[in-house]
Amino acid sequence: MNERIAVDPAVHFGKPCVAGTRIPVQSVLELVREGIGFSDITRDYYPELTPEDIRACIQYAIDVVSLEDISLTPS
Repeated sequence: MNERIAVDPAVHFGKPCVAGTRIPVQSVLELVREGIGFSDITRDYYPELTPEDIRACIQYAIDVVSLEDISLTPS
């Protein structure tokens, strides 16, 4: 996976976080979903993040979705 994203069972119950922090990828994605800009996220919410960290969170989500195997059952 991405070197900026870490999964550690001792941090947030093994949820993916930005490497070197305790900031869950999900929390970052929720801010992006709300339309909050990268500069606002780093200024108002997580000053320790960089725009590259936020992009890594988005890429992580894309990578996870791309690995999903969805099979639909006929109705």
